[in-house]
Amino acid sequence: MKQWYFLLLCPVILATSCQQKYNKTTKVTFSVSIPDSLSEGVADGRMILMLSTNEKTEPRFEILDGPKTQLAFGKNLEAWNKGEKVIFSGDEFGYPITDMHDVPPGDYYVQALLHKYETFKLSNGHTVKLPMDRGEGQQWNLAPGNLYSTPKKITIGQSCHIDLTLHKKIAPIEAPKDTEWVKHIKFKSKLLSEFWGRDIYLGAHILLPKDWATKTNVKYPLAIFHGHFPADLDGFRTSPPDTTAPCVYSERFKLDCYNRIEEQEAYDFYKIWSGPNFPRVLAIEIQHPTPYYDDSYAVNSAAQGPYGDAITYELIPYIEQQFRGIGQGWSRFMYGGSTGGWEVLAAQVFYPDEYNGCFAACPDPIDFRAYTVVDIYKDKNAYFLESNFKKTPRPGQRDYLGHVSATMQELNYRELVLGDKSRSGQQWDIWEATYSPIDNEGYPKRLWDKVTGEIDSKVADYWKENYDLTYIMKRDWPKIGSKLKGKIRIYCGDMDNYYLNNAVYLAEDFLEKTKEPYYDGEVDYGDRAEHCWNGDQTQPNAISRLRYHRFFIPKWVNDLKKSTPAGVDLKSWLY
Repeated sequence: MKQWYFLLLCPVILATSCQQKYNKTTKVTFSVSIPDSLSEGVADGRMILMLSTNEKTEPRFEILDGPKTQLAFGKNLEAWNKGEKVIFSGDEFGYPITDMHDVPPGDYYVQALLHKYETFKLSNGHTVKLPMDRGEGQQWNLAPGNLYSTPKKITIGQSCHIDLTLHKKIAPIEAPKDTEWVKHIKFKSKLLSEFWGRDIYLGAHILLPKDWATKTNVKYPLAIFHGHFPADLDGFRTSPPDTTAPCVYSERFKLDCYNRIEEQEAYDFYKIWSGPNFPRVLAIEIQHPTPYYDDSYAVNSAAQGPYGDAITYELIPYIEQQFRGIGQGWSRFMYGGSTGGWEVLAAQVFYPDEYNGCFAACPDPIDFRAYTVVDIYKDKNAYFLESNFKKTPRPGQRDYLGHVSATMQELNYRELVLGDKSRSGQQWDIWEATYSPIDNEGYPKRLWDKVTGEIDSKVADYWKENYDLTYIMKRDWPKIGSKLKGKIRIYCGDMDNYYLNNAVYLAEDFLEKTKEPYYDGEVDYGDRAEHCWNGDQTQPNAISRLRYHRFFIPKWVNDLKKSTPAGVDLKSWLY
């Protein structure tokens, strides 16, 4: 049996205060052991120790960006051997309280989790240790094979010893099953396998058009939805909502029974899709998780490899061949929101001949002069406004009225607890894993110091030349402008929770002022709309976010005559 010991320094409780700092002679020791039956393959990873005051939910689900977050402390485990002890001395970094000694005394539920890393020998000569996706979409608290303990109630306030056992192992995830309408594929990428030094697979969920099985002489356009890792095809359901299931309240939209609303929308889409008037296309959602995030951002990058080429030149032609796609650039278009919004615009810009239009909703920053609230080229610090006399935190997350729930520093500190070297599997780290050059170890170079927020101007310059989409369009417009004409459509709420509208304003300014040629597309904003508004002015965000397929596919088909070569077949698939 393998045992580890975690040391926390606890406070001496005085009658006058329970908020004092720890007395460093008072200790609480956490002994964390792994049963022999679960110790196989445990060598490297991130151990996360969590403390929570919420008895209703496991602490591993309570490490959040907003004010309801609980406490976490993280530490790397490297080349473990049986019998080794790992000590949390109190100097480890924490979130949202960075120093263990500042944790207030009181009752807590404690839980430990080991996020396992694997070793990758990359084609660039580097060896890196990262968490392989295991079918969950790169979620540290849900990843199959990760080990965790049962939450245990403790009292911090006096010397004590707590035993924790990582006796639970997250079970494998069952792959989705094919149905009459939805098929699933798993495709080995030669390009990615060569880069990562092991077999790497891409996946896709394919929604077949009505009568696909009987109209075997028909070939179809391809509607490509980009976004976060889809466990199965989103928003499609062949049965009515389950009214026996308990209602689930949506805190985000302040709506009761939102689960039933989602199911109703999915069922309505099925009826529309299988009905008499909807365009007959192949609609696909792609699975392309990486060891850094739940998807790759669909571009080639130094740290993650050639995902853009793998998707465009390997996966998509394979899908078209297997499911009777037309297989030409004019017959493919893309749509998506947030991460997917950035991806579809990037893919359209980087592969202008391979795609015939993108609908980019609430895209991640498409201009790094507005990297949310930071200008990475001019600002010196990402966390605080420049000032000689005061320290004003930059906001990181807001609601539609501008109320801030997290700062830039807090968002990044949570990630630093979950993993260093851009290994948290979270938002800011995947941007680095996508946009940055690699460091001497083979990991992404930091755009800014994760603790201080100090920006590295050399890394910013690399981002600009390779991934700042507005800058690249402006720089390359004489070469690619005619190929992008009529293909760019961008939508964003003007109160996006993550300030993504700021970059859209800058991109719009360039697109509207450029006349040789004029981009001939669309940029639109939702009044007081939050993340992720998709351009539907007729519906609230709670509904429009559930209608991407039914909203964008007809829009593209309606404009298709303007952007197709003469003589192509636009009728056989419109039955």
